[in-house]
Amino acid sequence: MGQLSERSAGTSWEHLRRLPVWLPPALLTLAVTVTGLGSAQLWRDELATWSAATRSPGDLARLAGTIDAATGPYYLLMHGWTRVFGDSTIALRVPAVLAMTVAAGLLAVLGARLVDRRSGLFAGLLFAVLPGTSRYGQEARPYALATMLAVLATLLLVTALRRPSWARWAGYAAAVAALGLIHLIALTLLAAHALVVLIAWWRGPAPAGIATPAQPDAGRDRRVWRWLVAVVPVALLAGPLLVKARTQQSRQLNWVHLARLDDLTALPGGVTQSSVVGGLLVGVAALGAARLGWRALLPVGAVLLPVLLLFAAGTVVPLWVPRYLVFVVPFACLLAGAALAAVAAPAALVVVVLAGLLGLPDQTALRRTHEWPRSAPVDYAGAARVIADGQRPGDAVVYSPRHSWLFLDLGIEYHLSDPPRDVLVTEDEVRRGDLWAAECPQPAQCLAGTTRVWLVVSGRHAEPLAAVSGAKGDALRTNFTVTQVWQRPGLTVALLNSRPER
Repeated sequence: MGQLSERSAGTSWEHLRRLPVWLPPALLTLAVTVTGLGSAQLWRDELATWSAATRSPGDLARLAGTIDAATGPYYLLMHGWTRVFGDSTIALRVPAVLAMTVAAGLLAVLGARLVDRRSGLFAGLLFAVLPGTSRYGQEARPYALATMLAVLATLLLVTALRRPSWARWAGYAAAVAALGLIHLIALTLLAAHALVVLIAWWRGPAPAGIATPAQPDAGRDRRVWRWLVAVVPVALLAGPLLVKARTQQSRQLNWVHLARLDDLTALPGGVTQSSVVGGLLVGVAALGAARLGWRALLPVGAVLLPVLLLFAAGTVVPLWVPRYLVFVVPFACLLAGAALAAVAAPAALVVVVLAGLLGLPDQTALRRTHEWPRSAPVDYAGAARVIADGQRPGDAVVYSPRHSWLFLDLGIEYHLSDPPRDVLVTEDEVRRGDLWAAECPQPAQCLAGTTRVWLVVSGRHAEPLAAVSGAKGDALRTNFTVTQVWQRPGLTVALLNSRPER
């Protein structure tokens, strides 16, 4: 029986070896990420994507000028996508699915070129089963695209160093420029690329495991200069974006705290979306780095340098957000793949399956909600159904708080084809070039003549009127009474009727 099992495993491995190295990881990633793609409703960040992507290019330019320059190119890309494929939950997330699928395939090719075929294959398969791959491969945000472009740029760098030509360096330049436009923080990867280029210049024939034909000193110098020329478009395109984004930081990242040492220990769990799987990945990757020696320079640098650079910056300026570093995960998987390639194929596959099984609880949870913690979902769709079921002509809606990263108004409007009149809005977010609308400075006057109001409040409240602060709350409490209250996860909906005139 044991011999039969070994023979079966060996046969399966032989079939796997005959396939292109990129195909099994890509297919597995596609299968995993499309599973339950529309199960979790859009969360707050995705609602911002929807709001931006459904604006005109001119309105997007205004948005980039006020609060979201860093994400502007991604929003423009999604604008074109939604014009063709619509703005359903699945349609908004498909670009991320495709990006993660391509990233897995490219990772396998990169591993095969840097180390060997087995390393690339196991790296790609391990990447496919990580909960983080599903989490960010099922999100209408730029992190999956940044991950794909990070792997692509690194693969093109290896190709250009091995067989230098202006065409190959031009491809690398285009990939890096796209990476910077999609995700500015991902440009920290250039530190690892610069290190490898310098080592390639210093060591000559075999730089950091990137086999190249022996070249005279002039040829070695040309590699450095061509790399420097290749990153010029990045400076020209991403530079102004970075300067503008820096001026918007106080609005865009006002919820972020300065980085602390314990943030580093929590990072593997953050980027993989599972502390157990993150710990496993770090341990196996460390073994792979030890096995590769000098050949580990590129993947190790691609993991450590972006992390250390962002952490150092984050101790001075609030920038440390674990998901900003998702693009380093494939390189950790590459190191882990090198470790798995050193053992028998069945044993390596067992480790991949184990990682998948350990991540199953997190895989299940993230398909219920993208909010964190997973136990605190925000049910925009449920609140919208309450309003839709009881809405009458002439009804109004009021949100509290309005200027919140929960985007209560966007969440309700996304799920309602004909939402009630947003009675307190004096200028909507599109005209303002912002993510939030402007509200009436004198709420009592704006509410005059309204007989029924749907009040949507964040959190769970037995007395929702008491949760509304400021002049808005005073006006509502003075002129309206609560008729009925519905509580949905993360939200409270109340129907208010005007008080009879005395």
